[in-house]
Amino acid sequence: MEEKIRYSAVDLFCGIGGLTHGLIKAGIPVNAGIDIDESCRYAYETNNRTRFMNIDVRDIPGEVILKLFPEGDIKVLAGCAPCQPFSKHTQKIKNRQDDEKWGLLYSFMDLVDAIQPEIVSMENVTQIVYQDVFKDFVTRLRSLEYCVFWEPVFCPDYGIPQTRTRLVLLASRLGEIKLIPVTHSPTRYRTVRSAIGSLEPIKDGESSIKDPLHHSPALSPINKERIRRSTAGGTWRDWDKKLVSPCHKRSTGKTYCSVYARMEWDKPAPTITTQFYGFGTGRFGHPEQDRALSIREGALLQTFPKSYKFFDNRNSLSIKSLGVHIGNAVPVRLGTVIGRSIIQHLENNRNE
Repeated sequence: MEEKIRYSAVDLFCGIGGLTHGLIKAGIPVNAGIDIDESCRYAYETNNRTRFMNIDVRDIPGEVILKLFPEGDIKVLAGCAPCQPFSKHTQKIKNRQDDEKWGLLYSFMDLVDAIQPEIVSMENVTQIVYQDVFKDFVTRLRSLEYCVFWEPVFCPDYGIPQTRTRLVLLASRLGEIKLIPVTHSPTRYRTVRSAIGSLEPIKDGESSIKDPLHHSPALSPINKERIRRSTAGGTWRDWDKKLVSPCHKRSTGKTYCSVYARMEWDKPAPTITTQFYGFGTGRFGHPEQDRALSIREGALLQTFPKSYKFFDNRNSLSIKSLGVHIGNAVPVRLGTVIGRSIIQHLENNRNE
């Protein structure tokens, strides 16, 4: 009988565990998650049944991570370094390279150099490919004899109900590696309806009795009037002039149509950000109900299971914190796709 391949992962910059949960669902055990934000511990450990290490990636020696891998396992080092410095929203900010997060990808690379895992996985915003830090990352991987694959991923192509596009990098010391083929054609894209259409109706400022995470913050009187005048797929240009925000009346704001808007039932949602619960921060109005997305709806659009627990009732988190946790997460489904790609690569490599 052919011996079973053994493999496991460590998740850097793990947050509340979107990538970890996806890897586990794909069949890759995760030995630990590492993150500087202690408030992520409860969700990470409760849902993934694995260890959360509250430490800055820049401060952890490679030998400490190496000891997290059971002897004989193929080592997978995965992570999503904070993407804010590379986002298109920060491109016009001067001296953004002074952001302390800018160098975290170098720290990731230093750990790869120290540990030399068989597999490396990195997910980030697509704009990172234009930065020297990414080019240096790829160059160092190749110098360590990794085969490197990277490409932008349009999330609906893999069953994620939002139009997020992310860069996925995979690297292997065992041979050529790539993502599994696309799983969903445009006619089969998961939609807003498929993700959140079964949830009970609630009003702004209310929470579901059955599910406290199904809560939508209260709207101001003018925003209530604005959303009542909004149609699915429309923009603020459809409103009466008295409702239009002063910033959108100026020449610099006239092109920003993807705020104060409703989503459409039968299309994927827009990219879920850390402020998805705000009607004025994007196209985050509910398709029918006069409110913005609830916290639960944002989590479902990020493909977290409905059973995923985000806080301990004794230590509840603020709406803002929950938004950051969920919006910054790697969609669970994308983590599963990455995990399945790694396993397929390992199986193919054994059979060659």
